[in-house]
Amino acid sequence: MTEALFRDDAYARSCRARVRAVTERGGIVLDRTVFYPTGGGQPGDSGRLLLADGRAVAIANTVKGDTPDEIVHVPAESQTPPPVGAEVGCELDWERRYRLMRMHTCLHLLSAVLPYPVTGGQVADGYGRLDFDLPELSLSKDEVGEQVNRLIAENRPVKPSWISDGELAAKPELVKTMSVKPPMGQGRVRLIAVEGADLQPCGGTHVKATGEIGPVVVQKIEKKGRINRRVVIALATP
Repeated sequence: MTEALFRDDAYARSCRARVRAVTERGGIVLDRTVFYPTGGGQPGDSGRLLLADGRAVAIANTVKGDTPDEIVHVPAESQTPPPVGAEVGCELDWERRYRLMRMHTCLHLLSAVLPYPVTGGQVADGYGRLDFDLPELSLSKDEVGEQVNRLIAENRPVKPSWISDGELAAKPELVKTMSVKPPMGQGRVRLIAVEGADLQPCGGTHVKATGEIGPVVVQKIEKKGRINRRVVIALATP
């Protein structure tokens, strides 16, 4: 098991940890981490591990392991993993992570502005997209951008909470994304609430208030297949 510190504190930038295992491909499994693994449309974190001898191991990506509670830190090419049992310092590429947090929360606002089934989505560094099941509706980039920026400017609190698998099963309307199912089977599911605007299951990292996102721009709205409309949105400031 890897203790996922980011679930309780998305703003934690570093921690001390111990190497529990090294996979056949050189992936590093720690007993605890601040690194978020790829999932739910959000990329895995990058950063570095600091060893006692002063050496730094660059981490290019973070992914989920063979079990739901295992997180694997993927070293950059030519990097040598630390030995099992070694104590290391974990340091995020915080600037990148924070941009991902801002954009992930922004996409939740976009799904509130456009309350239609979500058929796909992706969080990227500085921009993101959602695909909606909208066979006929015509959307205005300016109108959508104006509504999202209004929710951002209102600086609404963003808070996590937890419900049981059974509670979520009784409220299927909470699940907006048709292509990605919330992680169930462990007894409870994490929710992210944007006060007065949005509530949905999500295991990703988010800002504490919408004002942290900053201004955004809807870059394009395009038709993707018979029923899909793709909305691409970007941070206006780094």
